[in-house]
Amino acid sequence: MSKVTEAQVMVALSQVIEPELHKNLVALKMVKEVKIDEGNVGVTIMLTTPACPLKHQMEADTIKAVMAVAGVEKVTVSFDARVSTDARLMGQMDIGVRNAVAIASGKGGVGKSTIATNLAISLALEGATVGLLDADVYGPNIPMMMGINERPKSENGKIIPPESHGVKLMSMGFLINPNDPVIWRGPMIHTALRQFLQDVNWGNLDYLLIDLPPGTGDASLSLAQSLSLTGVVIVTTPQQVALSDVVRGVAMFKQLNVPILGVVENMSYFVAPDTGQRYDIFGHGGGAKMAKEVEVNFLGEVPLEPQIRVGGDEGQPIVVREPDSVAAKSIRAIARQVAAAVSVRNLTSDSSKFEGAPELKILR
Repeated sequence: MSKVTEAQVMVALSQVIEPELHKNLVALKMVKEVKIDEGNVGVTIMLTTPACPLKHQMEADTIKAVMAVAGVEKVTVSFDARVSTDARLMGQMDIGVRNAVAIASGKGGVGKSTIATNLAISLALEGATVGLLDADVYGPNIPMMMGINERPKSENGKIIPPESHGVKLMSMGFLINPNDPVIWRGPMIHTALRQFLQDVNWGNLDYLLIDLPPGTGDASLSLAQSLSLTGVVIVTTPQQVALSDVVRGVAMFKQLNVPILGVVENMSYFVAPDTGQRYDIFGHGGGAKMAKEVEVNFLGEVPLEPQIRVGGDEGQPIVVREPDSVAAKSIRAIARQVAAAVSVRNLTSDSSKFEGAPELKILR
């Protein structure tokens, strides 16, 4: 039997293409470790995010490529992850956050906060470190939806964000009486958001998701001025009045030089639990069509399910309350698409470089 060498394995791995970045694993320095024990080869791949949606494809391609090496009898693939960093963000405001992603909508009532909470938890479930900033100062619903109402503590002059479902949180809702209205003008919003960014000890986060208020007002402008957002996810529903607002939202963020990661169509359809019949209550497919028209990615659709509302009211978002539901699975898949879009953006820009495996280990 031929003796397997590390050179042979690396040549084989140079034929495995990362599906999102369209370069081979060796060129991208994504091969962290190779173990060779006679005919058994173990390969550890360093992903750009633990929420990589195509790692199973990479696993299959790696096994196929290495099995073609003479003398190899078995291939085992394992994964590690190091989230790519948005260098623009770190350069402008170093708050310990690798990527800042805003969740926005052109109008209210489309379930933006529901999507934001579930996306944050989904990324945490994949193994990422995640924070969620409730920037909707006029209607801060995140504390209720995440099932937490404790006031944050402070330490060494920094606010310690409460944590729920594995996600660090900050919201105006923690600081005011729930029944008190927030009657603020633009400069006050700008000051508050900067404090939520700079005066909170976020720790080392892979992703900070920011739930923006609906529309194209002061909060969005303030964030764009204060922080180089990695990108924005726009939430809509199928009806035309919501889709028209998507166009305005996309136009605003493009003017602010904020990359559009994609569009999510929420309340896309309803399936009757007793008959299984599907109803397109608000129409269907408009989000995908609109995304194509404005030349941005369509990330997916989330059905209308009663348990989404129940979970939001009770502080148990759908991906936690009903993880096997269609809605939960849809949101988990969308979260992976968002993570992939962030990685692609970072790794194809001149300002960021992924150093997945600076020192490749080959063990015999």
